[in-house]
Amino acid sequence: MILLRLARRAVVYEIGTWRSLARWLRRRPDVAAGADAFPYASAVSPVLWTFVVLSAVEIPLVDLLLPWPSLRAALLVAGVYGLLWMVGLLASMTVYPHAVDGDGLRVRSGFSVDVRVPWAAIAAVRVRRRSVEGSRTVVVEEGERRAVSVTVVSSTQVDVELRTPLVLPLARTGGRPVDELRLAADDPAALVRRLRQGIADHAAAAAPDGEAR
Repeated sequence: MILLRLARRAVVYEIGTWRSLARWLRRRPDVAAGADAFPYASAVSPVLWTFVVLSAVEIPLVDLLLPWPSLRAALLVAGVYGLLWMVGLLASMTVYPHAVDGDGLRVRSGFSVDVRVPWAAIAAVRVRRRSVEGSRTVVVEEGERRAVSVTVVSSTQVDVELRTPLVLPLARTGGRPVDELRLAADDPAALVRRLRQGIADHAAAAAPDGEAR
């Protein structure tokens, strides 16, 4: 059962990587009409591009150095596959940015994390740079307030405080509600400004007529 679940997850991840690459090549980010996009991949992009360049250099070198045609062919296929897979991984973090629209905040991490937080659930937002232990993308931190971090290079820059504990569709949370969502963003100040504007607009729209005036 566990092996089947892992195999299914691997297939889903593989399909997602190639779909991301296709979107990236067509320059079609997954952002709904009218939504504001906020990228988050700048910290990891140089690292991934370094691996891509090194792999691109390695492929012809291996082909030149090895004397066995069958082994050269096998390594050529593996090398090209690995190169495209890394580009697809980078593409996934580019074509699936965070987004803010009339419904609230959409937090992404490639194609594997997609969390929507409605305006009514957001109490406050702030820029706060944090380092997160470990290398996982999603990290749950226990404490007085239970927080879930969606990291890039083991860090986050924006805290989203929730009005009441909320169950988010993230396996790492174990179905338990969290009090705070933390995420990475290339321009955290711009994201926080946009979120604060959205919170204020939602509050004004939800207030009775007398209070709205």
